[in-house]
Amino acid sequence: MAEELILRVTGMDCDGCVKAVTRAATGAGTAPISVDLESGEMRLPAGADVAAITRAIQRAGFGVAAS
Repeated sequence: MAEELILRVTGMDCDGCVKAVTRAATGAGTAPISVDLESGEMRLPAGADVAAITRAIQRAGFGVAAS
C-alpha cells in the first residue's frame, strides 16, 4: 500500500486557516486526506504534486516544510 505524504504547514492558527490551506491544496490538484490545526500536519495521498501544493499554500500566505 502506498504511503501518505506529510507536509508541515506553518502559520495556521484557526479553523479558517485550515479551510484556506485545504482549498489551496485542492486547487493545486490534490485534496488533502487531512489538515490538523494542532500539529500543523497536512496528509496527502502518495503521488501528490508536492511542489504545486507547496506553491499554492505559500501563495495563500502560509509556510510549508516537508516532515
